Amino acid sequence: MSSHAPAHPAAPADLAAPSTVVHKFGGTSVANAERYRHVAGLLLARPEPLQVTVVSAMKGVTDALIELAQLAARGDAGWREAWHALRARHRGAAVALLGEQVGETVEWIDVRFDHLAEVLGALAVIGELPREVLDRVQGLGEVFSAQLLGMHLQALGEECAVLDARDVLVVGHGELGVDVDWEASADRLAKWRLQHPQSRVVATGFVARDRADRITTLGRNGSDYSGAVFAALFNADELHIWTDVDGVLSADPRLVPEAVQLEALSYDEACELAYFGAKVVHPQTMSPAIRLGLPIFIRNTFHPAHPGTRISAERSPRGPVKGLTLSPDLALLNLEGTGLMGVPGTAERVFSALRQAQVSVVMISQGSSEHSICCVVKAGEAARGREALLHAFAHELAVGQVQRVQVGEGVSVLAAVGDGMAGQPGVAARLFEALGRAQVNILAIAQGSSERNISVAVASADATRALRAAHAGFWLSPQTFAVGVIGPGNVGAALLDQLLAARPQLLAKANVDLRLRALASRSRMRLEADVLHADWRQALHGDGQASDLDAFTEHLLAAHLPHAVVIDCSGSADVAERYEGWLAAGIHVVTPNKQAGSGPLSRYQRIHAAAAASGARFRYEATVGAGLPVITTLRDLVDTGDEVLAVEGIFSGTLAWLFNRFDGSQPFSELVAQARSMGYTEPDPRDDLSGVDVARKLVILAREAGQALSLEQVQVESLVPALLRDGSVDDFMARLGESDASLLQRLEGARARGAVLRYVARLDAEGASVGLQELPADHTFANLRLTDNVVQFRTRRYCDNPLVVQGPGAGPEVTAAGVFADLLRVAAGEGARL
Repeated sequence: MSSHAPAHPAAPADLAAPSTVVHKFGGTSVANAERYRHVAGLLLARPEPLQVTVVSAMKGVTDALIELAQLAARGDAGWREAWHALRARHRGAAVALLGEQVGETVEWIDVRFDHLAEVLGALAVIGELPREVLDRVQGLGEVFSAQLLGMHLQALGEECAVLDARDVLVVGHGELGVDVDWEASADRLAKWRLQHPQSRVVATGFVARDRADRITTLGRNGSDYSGAVFAALFNADELHIWTDVDGVLSADPRLVPEAVQLEALSYDEACELAYFGAKVVHPQTMSPAIRLGLPIFIRNTFHPAHPGTRISAERSPRGPVKGLTLSPDLALLNLEGTGLMGVPGTAERVFSALRQAQVSVVMISQGSSEHSICCVVKAGEAARGREALLHAFAHELAVGQVQRVQVGEGVSVLAAVGDGMAGQPGVAARLFEALGRAQVNILAIAQGSSERNISVAVASADATRALRAAHAGFWLSPQTFAVGVIGPGNVGAALLDQLLAARPQLLAKANVDLRLRALASRSRMRLEADVLHADWRQALHGDGQASDLDAFTEHLLAAHLPHAVVIDCSGSADVAERYEGWLAAGIHVVTPNKQAGSGPLSRYQRIHAAAAASGARFRYEATVGAGLPVITTLRDLVDTGDEVLAVEGIFSGTLAWLFNRFDGSQPFSELVAQARSMGYTEPDPRDDLSGVDVARKLVILAREAGQALSLEQVQVESLVPALLRDGSVDDFMARLGESDASLLQRLEGARARGAVLRYVARLDAEGASVGLQELPADHTFANLRLTDNVVQFRTRRYCDNPLVVQGPGAGPEVTAAGVFADLLRVAAGEGARL
């Protein structure tokens, strides 16, 4: 076969079966006798007219052989024990495979191991390890492996020839790696086939001879490369590379558990992914296949029924991005200076200096101003690279034309790869948006003219989060949120139950994955990978730990999930104090807690400033009207340029119920007791009757409308008698009847004037107030249902006929629903398909 052999594109499986298939099995696939037996069964199940199988050494054997040579060269007598162990392992595999027919194979193994012992003994004498000797020793694992599989197939009655690649394959070594002498190799193979015409061939991977006929190897990825080389030499229709995964994944599953398996890749896509460290076939392996248009299949030895990933010349239009990879342990090398601008040859000098220093450049970035040239290099080579540049530009540094040569450590490169990126607007924007939402800063950017790869350098501390965010951003996996809930009381418990019920549907239909990683009450907390399951109540109070919001936050962020959100259902001012820090760290905050929105104005302003600076979202719809769209409606009015003239409403479901029922037929104090027994009031009804809660809601709306209102500026009429504002709840309830007469008198006076009593909050040009008001019997507020809340917006647009929002404004279920809706708005803002 010549180097100009014709291409043989594979026909679809349902049209024609391939006539020649080359299979390559890695060390995991042939780790022991059981695995050899499995591989043999897999091969025998495939009816291929010519089947060539290339094998690696048994798992761990190549490393063991290298260590043997190193021990012997150091004069360490321990090599003898290691030699015995390695020989015993191969003898044991042979016995397990061949049984009574093992004699000839064991003799064959013993001869090779005796020769190996002679070589090791010689190394111990000379005290050094020449490259040629190391190549001879470390390639023996493949020779042993091919013999074991070949003999096993023969023992099963199959006609099978064992091909030692050292008898056929001729290669050279250049600066770009191994190059095959195709003409010499094809000639040797043709002669070998005349003597070995069998339809099954088992060949050794990794080993070859150089042009001087010395034994050599093809490097660390040599076994896969051998598979591709033999596929070319045998003029195969397909190359199947068998490993321990179902195919190529969209990302490293250790970092992105939601990574998806890719059905097909083009050669270009596979090369890009492989360059940046994805577990794909090595680019060198693909070169013979690319030359011939030979399809490569990445298959799983342990799951042979799976079709795997097909790599070919064909380009799939599916999605702009096929996969993402992350390369760790890198550094940023930056040359910067005003003297570089417009000077020809600067880049050449940089790369020449790095080449001479043996520094490999992973990524290059240069701005159009030419003020700086930035290279990403391996971390271990960064210091050497900096010294090379300091030397190369010593004169320019001395005269001030170059200002600095810097090294930034702790860098990783994230690469997004896909043929569909070419010519498609918005792909880079989508990547940068996903990283921005995840609070990942980009250090450098590179994109080739092919538009097949966008690479960004990021801090290694942010790398996993960046990968997951980008993966979700291109809809290769769900938008995943690390959720922390504080305050599993009435509202919090209802929310958790709603989340638990809705989570499967959100994942299936909206691609949103909500993971409750932290749950905290006032005294206890539970930190897990996911606390949200049917018995979350027992989990919290069972063996939970003492609450610590610092540890709570640390655990929430520790998973490096793309997004984190704290849901505060506590009502605590102390927890509200933490909002600013959470938002500044990129953690979204969702809450029905009114302490932040109505607390000190300076804190409120800092919270919003932190959210604006980080891009994290602060959502608090449920602080006013529970699940009613009160704040959303007001925000829409303001954002569209309307002017709010007045806001008026009944914001307390408890007080709404009390005054809807208060008709004089029973004392007001009895109604309060009844409401308390029905769960309509807070445990201490004074929290409702004082009017402070209503005032807080009015402050929140005022601030949303653009007014810098503080709680102290609201005139509040309390329905709690002054003498009963202190003391126990029981004492308060026992003595509340003392004020019944005065409230009854106000009711009768209102009736006499054709009016009703309602507890109303009002904000207008004259100020802010909450209190008991007389309203006409036909007023909107006079005809509410039980615990309904209502808010009336009078604006420049809605002047004569105010805009009204009305509905149930109290209760754990509807409040939790409002919080849940805010959480989904946050998810939608992060790119979820809601």
